Amino acid sequence: MNTPSPFFFSVPNFLPRESVTIKSRPPLLAVIYKLQICTNPTLTGSFSDTLSSSFYSHFPIQSLTSFNLTHQPWTFRRRSYFPAEAITLLLLLNQVANATINKHPCNFPAIFNFGDSNSDTGGLSAAFGQAGPPHGESFFHGPAGRYCDGRLVIDFIAQSFRLPLLSAFLDALGSNFTHGANFATAGSTIRPQNTTLHQSGFSPFSLNVQWYQFNDFHRRVRTIRDEEGVFKRLVPKVEDFSRGLYTFDIGQNDLTAGLFLNLTVDQVRASVPDIVGQFKTVIKDIYDQGGRSFWIHNTGPFGCLPYVMARQLITAGQVDKYGCVGPFNELAQFFNHRLKETVDQLREHLPKAAITYVDIYSVKYALITQATRYGFVHPLRACCGHGGKYNFNLHIGCGGKVKINGKDILVAKACEDPTVMINWDGIHYTQAANKWIFDQIVNGSFSDPPIPIGLACHKQF
Repeated sequence: MNTPSPFFFSVPNFLPRESVTIKSRPPLLAVIYKLQICTNPTLTGSFSDTLSSSFYSHFPIQSLTSFNLTHQPWTFRRRSYFPAEAITLLLLLNQVANATINKHPCNFPAIFNFGDSNSDTGGLSAAFGQAGPPHGESFFHGPAGRYCDGRLVIDFIAQSFRLPLLSAFLDALGSNFTHGANFATAGSTIRPQNTTLHQSGFSPFSLNVQWYQFNDFHRRVRTIRDEEGVFKRLVPKVEDFSRGLYTFDIGQNDLTAGLFLNLTVDQVRASVPDIVGQFKTVIKDIYDQGGRSFWIHNTGPFGCLPYVMARQLITAGQVDKYGCVGPFNELAQFFNHRLKETVDQLREHLPKAAITYVDIYSVKYALITQATRYGFVHPLRACCGHGGKYNFNLHIGCGGKVKINGKDILVAKACEDPTVMINWDGIHYTQAANKWIFDQIVNGSFSDPPIPIGLACHKQF
């Protein structure tokens, strides 16, 4: 599919007689699955089905009007009025939902993140050298370990809980792990790669290595917490490992790594079961160490990214109407389908876990294919780069220089206004795009189950 998965709800018919248009996407947090009604346009989630019988007695199914929430703006129309007692019940359900939200927020004390460059806050920079300027210029006013002009989605997640930005586990200087740690590194894959970073561009810190690091971190924290000293103030509490949120954004590099090795799409597709199998093993291992709340992003439409489109041989017939490479996006969707199946299996095998699967693909594809609607321009061009159709050069990355008459001349400069660009350097998203993506997923609109991140410690809502 080339559009976000639609969310279908039904609207009570006491809306005004005239057609009503919603011009901005409201978070939807109070959704009744079986009843299929939207009870509160400011929240997202679901009520218990125990209220079903009483609701059906007041709200006959034929008196509801359905509408599709795939894209904004949305328009819906009233048919006839509900009885007053039905409206009263609807408002009462809203109050119950709001009370539930206020009474049982998760209040995660820590975040433990695993992933690749989409969420690396300094890991690869600590290991192999800082991502230089102009990275970080929009928020940190200088390099900050991120392959972005500013903050990443994981940064906005941490800020939403009023937690400090996550320190990279590999960063020895200035790090504070009181509220979690970030094990992600740019270029990471789920499966270990048989190449070096300099040969392929892929990180040696694959997901299994990130798990080894977490395992050691967990063990050492318990030891440090039993002793007195300065380090005790720089690590999480032991109980925070069971109360924290475990976030994952990884898998894209496994797919592109195969393509860059000149494997066919079908050959890469054949590797997906093993890739998600190794992902499943790591989730189980974290669960065995006490992890209970998991927030898992699927992979994005990498067929719309310059570093893939400029590097691979592509025929005109493979390009969709938005300029993206269809077979590559279909590969991403195949991976996501198998990842979703894996998440479903994990829910069966890990009864105490709350696992939320987040459809990042649909959010990013909507942003890229409807860029102007959301205030962005040139969705397939890099903001920071040099030359070519996509302002991307494989050999001269963002901030790159060339020698002219013996002098280093900066040629891969940042664009004038990153706030209107989606792609930062041909590979990664800008801070503005990351903020837009976060705003779409934070309320649960693209999650399974449709739970906002603040309630991700619950299996359902």
